[in-house]
Amino acid sequence: MKRITCLAILCAFIAVFCLMAVETEASTIAQNSAWNVTRTGATQTLRFVAYGDSIYAGYISATKICRRAGPHNAAEYAAAKWGQNVEVRRRCQSGAVAKGVYDRIVKDKSYMQTSNTRLVTFEMCGNDYLQARSSFKGQTGTCNYSVLTNALSNCRYYTEQAIKYINANAHSNTQAKIVGNLYYPGYNADNVLTNCKDPNTGQPINCREKFLPLLVESNWETCNLAHQYGWVCADNFAEYMAADYDSNGDGVVDTETIRYVPGESKSSYTNRIMNAHAAGLLKDSRTTKMISPSASVNYLLSDDTHPTYLGATAGTLFTTPGGNVTVYHSTSGAYPGGKNPSWNLNGHDRMGWRVSIPVPNNP
Repeated sequence: MKRITCLAILCAFIAVFCLMAVETEASTIAQNSAWNVTRTGATQTLRFVAYGDSIYAGYISATKICRRAGPHNAAEYAAAKWGQNVEVRRRCQSGAVAKGVYDRIVKDKSYMQTSNTRLVTFEMCGNDYLQARSSFKGQTGTCNYSVLTNALSNCRYYTEQAIKYINANAHSNTQAKIVGNLYYPGYNADNVLTNCKDPNTGQPINCREKFLPLLVESNWETCNLAHQYGWVCADNFAEYMAADYDSNGDGVVDTETIRYVPGESKSSYTNRIMNAHAAGLLKDSRTTKMISPSASVNYLLSDDTHPTYLGATAGTLFTTPGGNVTVYHSTSGAYPGGKNPSWNLNGHDRMGWRVSIPVPNNP
């Protein structure tokens, strides 16, 4: 039986104010964890390093994380494919904007510089947009869109800087580098009018109709940068925001309709996503993630922001080891069809499966 051994969960700093569930406050919480996915008969222990904000941290609340966050699910797939132990190093900053995640990557570069490093991944920008959305929704009078465009500009800049920095500093044994793009938390909740008025029309606008094109452009920028620099883009937007079957009878599964195609133009990608939105193919991932015509699951917690999960939890402020956790769906070899039985039943399992796809066959 494979097991995940908790080596340590250390809090690098304790914020004076607790992090709000929607993470729109300035305070952040460092969550650094070290877990091993172990396998009987393994002869090597290989490393998977994950940098990010609360998503990769497995944030549940200001005092709790889930153990099987996306990177750990991906490590289970890697261990099953390789037949080797995989140590997972999460170096995350819950509540951090893109610059904060980039700063953590620079500060914690040593974790990706060990010779046993095989996979490096990061995700960022979610808090840039959550904070921009909160600020924008609080506006009255004439709408000022600069807070939104600034978030996009910062996201692109620090995503590229992070990719370039990891390319320059990760150990040469690293075999796969993966960046995750963003799903849309609050897709249904944002279907409301603004309190401010558009400077051209003098009328309120629909928040979702303003936010969605911005997020689509951001996701294209992230995936295009990945393609440009030899990385893989884990398309979380596609996995979370559309059905896993062909809902409109056009012969294409909905998730594939909105999936980024490496090398495609911004206009091509944007048109596909916005056409899917207009056709009703995009769905709220908290309430209506359809995995079949008759079954839906929740991919987001009740905070309408963070992914759902399977398995045990841990405290974000642990200073001692948390013990052992049995790996769900253990197998003696690679998962049949490349998916464990819960791959599509919760947000973190789905994310982990998508992140695991670039794992090479040999370590």
